[in-house]
Amino acid sequence: MRRWLIGILLLIAVAALAFFALAPGMLERGMNKIDGKPLPQVSERAKALHKTLTIVDLHSDTLLWKRNLLDRADRGHMDLPRLEDGNVALQILASTTKSPKGQNYDANSGDTDNITGLVIAQLQPVRTWNSLLERSLWHAEKLHRAVAESAGKLRAVAAPEDIDALLAERRGKVPPVGAMLSIEGLHGLEGRLTNLDKLYAAGFRMAGLTHFFDNDLAGSMHGLNKGGLTATGRQVVEAMEAKGMIVDIAHCSNACVADILKIARRPVVSSHGGVQATCKVNRNLSDEQIRGVAATGGLVGIGYWDAAVCDTSPASVAKAMKHVRDLVGIGHVALGSDYDGATTVRFDTSKLVQVTQALIDAGFSDDEIRAAMGGNAIRVLKAGLVPLTPPLSITAAP
Repeated sequence: MRRWLIGILLLIAVAALAFFALAPGMLERGMNKIDGKPLPQVSERAKALHKTLTIVDLHSDTLLWKRNLLDRADRGHMDLPRLEDGNVALQILASTTKSPKGQNYDANSGDTDNITGLVIAQLQPVRTWNSLLERSLWHAEKLHRAVAESAGKLRAVAAPEDIDALLAERRGKVPPVGAMLSIEGLHGLEGRLTNLDKLYAAGFRMAGLTHFFDNDLAGSMHGLNKGGLTATGRQVVEAMEAKGMIVDIAHCSNACVADILKIARRPVVSSHGGVQATCKVNRNLSDEQIRGVAATGGLVGIGYWDAAVCDTSPASVAKAMKHVRDLVGIGHVALGSDYDGATTVRFDTSKLVQVTQALIDAGFSDDEIRAAMGGNAIRVLKAGLVPLTPPLSITAAP
């Protein structure tokens, strides 16, 4: 009987080990896909131009997954080796902390959460199991550990002088890749405005107020009520701008976007998505919203997945970018891949030359391509961040 019990316990232990070892990778393979459809041939002109670009991507969810950012992975869309292959200068990495079950673009409650199961399956620290704030702090810890272990190949960016230093270093023989932290939905504040200080101290410099559900700050485009900014949400926007954190309107409801654009004093971005004119999906921006973002001096980051551009082809990405250019000028066009964000795309970050080729094919000049692929983002980040001086501290909860 005793041997039988020991055998059962060993089987359970082996099964548990197999689950925790294999499940995270299997889950990611099923969610972060490359569709395998043919890609256009890249010209010598595009290859040569691409090597000279300063490329910035405004949004990736790579930190969500159990992978070493420094190693080339056989799954997902992004890691340091593939960023190097794609000639990316600066990657903004988002912290995604909560996602409702049955997630859809139309209406979601915030009562459930898919990510808790992923957190446990990935054996993240116990402190992250029941705290959205701690999940973001863990993502920051993962990035900073990768930076420390990268032998200078990966650089953390949190201030304008960091950007200047990164660009100077990229003129050397081994150009490093910069990484800046963002947050996909500030429900991670957990009802306390003072937690913004903790996120800032951890290196977060951009944040969207909502994700796929309404929260105590604002309504989501995918929430139930889809309201505007709450009184607390207004306080958060003002505090973010005072501290030098860039406000991201991605996933915000129409009312939320309108409220943010009314009170913004610094450039606002839509980090990842599309435009209604080329892909009529509710999360994509209307022409009025694009004009509003441009009026702040901000950016519209165009994604690569089907709900952003109604296809996964590089040509569809370029078509959306062209609409923004034609509507408000090339200075407001940017990349916002949403890589590793449970998306299916045509190409991973190592093949970003595909976007350069698509922009050439769409009639963009070399200077316009330089701006859209990253020059605009560098300008806006330097305008939105603040120098490395003691940040404004929030001492009272709302």
